[in-house]
Amino acid sequence: MKNFQDKVAVITGAGAGIGRALALELADAGARLALSGRNLDNVAETAALCEKAGARARAYKLDVTDRTAVYAHAEDVHADFGPANVLVNNAGVSLTANVEELSWEDFEWIVNINFWGVMYGTKAFLPQLITSGDAHIANVSSMFGLAACPSQSAYNATKFGIRGFTDALRQEMKIAGHQVGVSCVHPGMVKTGIAWKARAGGDRDRDALAANFDRLAKTTPESAAKAMLKGIRKDKAQILIGADARVIALLPRLFGAGYQKIITAQMKKEVA
Repeated sequence: MKNFQDKVAVITGAGAGIGRALALELADAGARLALSGRNLDNVAETAALCEKAGARARAYKLDVTDRTAVYAHAEDVHADFGPANVLVNNAGVSLTANVEELSWEDFEWIVNINFWGVMYGTKAFLPQLITSGDAHIANVSSMFGLAACPSQSAYNATKFGIRGFTDALRQEMKIAGHQVGVSCVHPGMVKTGIAWKARAGGDRDRDALAANFDRLAKTTPESAAKAMLKGIRKDKAQILIGADARVIALLPRLFGAGYQKIITAQMKKEVA
C-alpha cells in the first residue's frame, strides 16, 4: 500500500502514544480514521486533532477483550466508512513479574488485552479487508516478541504469540492471492504512558519501574508512527522501531539460544 489517500484506517489504542501519533500521520496522508480505545474522551481528543488536520475521523469506545464488542465495532466501522483498508491492532499493556510471583489474574489480564485483542481485531476485520482489494494489517508486537527477558514472561508470551500469528497470516494471504499486506511491528522502548499503566508483581515499585523506563526510552511516538507507515508502504513482514529493537533482533540471529546468557548476565548486573 503506497498511498493512504481516502483509505479507511482502523486503529485500536488510539487515545495516546503510538496510536495517537499514527492517527495524526495517517490524517496528514489523507486517510479516513476509525479510532478506538477504552477511554472515549482520550480517543475523541485524538479524533479532534485529526479533524483539525483536515481528516475525517470518528472516535469509538472499545474494549478489545470483548469479542462480541470487537465484531460489533467492525460492523459499525463498515456502516460509517465502508470497508476498512488499514487495520492497526495497537492496544496493549505491560506487566513485570517473575513466573513464581505472577498471579493468574494479572496473567489473564495481559493475555486478554495483548493477545486476544489482536486475534479478535484481525478476525473481525479480515473479511472486509480482503473485499476492499487494497489492504494492510499491522499487528503490534514488541522487541520482547523477538527475545525473552527475565520478569517479562507474561508479556513475552503475548508478544511472541502475536508474532507467530501474524507471520502465519502473512503467508496465508499470499498463498490465497489476497491483496492484504501483513506486518508484525516490533517497537523498542517508546516514550509513551504504557509503563505508568502497567502492573507489577511481588514487591516491585511500579512507579520506579516506570520512571526507569522513561529514562531509557529514546524513541518518540511520532518517530515510531513514521517508521510504522514506512514499513507498511514497503509491505515489510517485520517492522523494527528504535535502535534497541534492532539490537534485540540481532541477538537470536547471532547467538541462537545463547542470547539468553547475554541478557541474563546484563540483568544480574542491574539487580546487583
